[in-house]
Amino acid sequence: MRLVTFNQADRGARVGALVDGDRSIVDLRLAAERSAQPAQNFRTMLALIDGGERALDQARALLERVVSAGIGDAMVARDEVELLAPVPVPRQMRDFLCFEEHLRNAREMRFRKMAAREADPAAAFADYLRRGVVLPPDVWYAQPIYYKCNRFSVIGTDADIRWPAYANVLDYELEFGVFLGTGGVNIPAAKARDCIFGYTIFNDVSARDAQSREMEGQLGPAKGKDFDTGNVMGPCLVTADEIPDPHALTMTARINGEEWTRGSSATMHWTFEQIIEFVSRDETLYPGEFLGSGTVGGGCGLELDRWLAPGDLIELEIERIGTLRNRIVKPTVPVQHKADALVADSDSSNTQDQVAG
Repeated sequence: MRLVTFNQADRGARVGALVDGDRSIVDLRLAAERSAQPAQNFRTMLALIDGGERALDQARALLERVVSAGIGDAMVARDEVELLAPVPVPRQMRDFLCFEEHLRNAREMRFRKMAAREADPAAAFADYLRRGVVLPPDVWYAQPIYYKCNRFSVIGTDADIRWPAYANVLDYELEFGVFLGTGGVNIPAAKARDCIFGYTIFNDVSARDAQSREMEGQLGPAKGKDFDTGNVMGPCLVTADEIPDPHALTMTARINGEEWTRGSSATMHWTFEQIIEFVSRDETLYPGEFLGSGTVGGGCGLELDRWLAPGDLIELEIERIGTLRNRIVKPTVPVQHKADALVADSDSSNTQDQVAG
């Protein structure tokens, strides 16, 4: 199923499933009520996730009944409602850095910009290469790296992304992720796939200048990521049975209709199974938690040295999931694009490259 949370003017937030080529939505709660069935599993998407396989089986049966037999008011047109994030407030959010190409690209771009500030840029960059600081750190290959996101700043497709007033350099990040359907502790990778409820697209919007500045303090990211509307998910939550292999999906980003990124989830160095195994070490995971993949190689402006502007339309598309579409809202305070703000005066190798992700 392709599950959504949608807002209907006279009924508020509802849980539904896309049908008819994503042109219509079946209101699962209303379908249950009209069928004289219990509807508690469809109060919210988290309630549906908590309901487990039994709730999913009920949803599938209701979906089939509405589509085949017809329950008039239980189906609404997609273009007549507002899609929210599939899970408007996740129980927890962690975002990882799983794509080696992204990390390598971001580090190389950063050190090239630092070298460009020197009298002899070519020699300066050659020195960075000689010192080995351009390469990913050893710890990245030893374990999955992640940070915890602000779960209260999540928005869905077609919602505006509000440019934070304190930032000059804003970036998109083409990612996807999983919502857990079951939890546990010390989950082995061999059993981790069974914990996945479904998949969605994730845009980890980043204020790059703020992120670069704050991470010199050896913690973060903080305000580089944490601002209202900064975590974008959608357009739907595709149940795990619909995607047999999440590590074989084409991932594309378009800005104002122009393709900037084309990559593949097949290039993930760390798989979702390995991520779940790592995070669950002596730490209980719960249904409704979100785990992000991190940015696919070439999947952000930082790697391309191309930057967003107010008014830009961002479209992130992932095979079998759909397209996540959002526009950047022009801030009240004029934004001056200063990509060179990503390079601080210091050239410390253990801080200046940490803007990736």
